[in-house]
Amino acid sequence: MSKSLQAHRLNMQAFAQDGAPLVETTLLQNMERLAQEAHGLEPDSAVQWQASGELRGREGTEPEVWLHLQGKTTIPLTCQRCMGAVATPLEMDQWYRFVASEDIAMAEDDQSEEDLLVMEPQFDLLALLEDELLMALPLVPMHEQCPVAPRLSVGEDGIAGVAAEKPNPFAVLARLKQKK
Repeated sequence: MSKSLQAHRLNMQAFAQDGAPLVETTLLQNMERLAQEAHGLEPDSAVQWQASGELRGREGTEPEVWLHLQGKTTIPLTCQRCMGAVATPLEMDQWYRFVASEDIAMAEDDQSEEDLLVMEPQFDLLALLEDELLMALPLVPMHEQCPVAPRLSVGEDGIAGVAAEKPNPFAVLARLKQKK
């Protein structure tokens, strides 16, 4: 089974028992939702990531399945100041603990420092990685110093011209008052 296929349909229990990490590079264009956020992608733009699973014993219960996922990339986003592309580094490093059901995850979520995920027969690791990278996107991407001066959409001359054409309402009232 290829690593890419394995990452889309991963048996987490077997992955944790095996203990061998997955270390891979995935093209950003294969992460459709993340690629939609980009201000143009180079064909070789990629995410370097690794995942490792482990079983952690708890007294009196079966060992729990844990996942450690790390990812790193740089994605071009649209600068909200100059509207040009700004290279934005994204990183994520997260631990997850798997539980048997959504009810258990909801009940234990408030007391858990780690993120809880529900155990599925075929877990999509790449979807989780993409979700985490999407959450790592800045709310307002901007250059520290824009390479070109930001342009106003109307233009400074256009604003002055509009103001000159529109009569001042107080001047109109003053003229009406003078006519009386």
